[in-house]
Amino acid sequence: MNRSTQFARFTTRATSFFTALAASLLACTPTHAQSTEDRAAQRAAMVRTQIMTGIFGRTPVTHKAVLDAMRAVPRHEFVPPAHRDAAYQDTPLPIGYDQTISQPYVVAAMTAFIDPQPGDVVLEIGTGSGYQAAVLAEIVKTVYTIEIVPELGKAAEATLKHLKYDNVHVRIGDGYRGWPEQAPFDKIIVTAAPDHLPQSLLDQLKPGGSMIIPVGPEHAVQDLTLVTKLEDGTIKTETKDLVRFVPFTGEAQERN
Repeated sequence: MNRSTQFARFTTRATSFFTALAASLLACTPTHAQSTEDRAAQRAAMVRTQIMTGIFGRTPVTHKAVLDAMRAVPRHEFVPPAHRDAAYQDTPLPIGYDQTISQPYVVAAMTAFIDPQPGDVVLEIGTGSGYQAAVLAEIVKTVYTIEIVPELGKAAEATLKHLKYDNVHVRIGDGYRGWPEQAPFDKIIVTAAPDHLPQSLLDQLKPGGSMIIPVGPEHAVQDLTLVTKLEDGTIKTETKDLVRFVPFTGEAQERN
């Protein structure tokens, strides 16, 4: 698929956004009294109306383990109190330090693209709120996640511990070089956008493994790229969607 075709798809989705938005918001509008049952019902509605149906012209997510994880993880716990009423709406939300928690569909789609399995060891670059790590932790054996903003990394680690995601390990640091002591990884998820594929992350991916990463210019439309490492070490790439992520900071920016 060429970039002009991709951009046309992106524009079509944006145009359809407003016609589908009302139904999605109504399905996930919270009440003032937020019981455990209320939150579970909102997550179920989120999965049913946003993720499984592929609203806004997107491809429905059908990966059962991913859908189960999206129903299970309490996204509101990873959102600042001022934004918790919007936790189950299909929108990114600010988490401070010029960072956001990705919209639920994007989290689900990126997770499904790498086809996580129960025995997998997964590396995440860009912990943010910790939500993506929690979704992975519901499915895979172990998650290693790196966050460059110390305050975010510490807050995410505390939230993950509070929710008993004991199979998630958080490191504060620059994710550009990955986590070589724990490599190789079955899967890698990158939640910030460099303008190129970091060689260090390619090196830490197991043969037969996959990585999902947004690649493109800062503050512009980026290619959500699925990277597959074949058994002989050959790298294959495929653009799965068009997205907008915060830029990959640290060494990735210094190399530009």
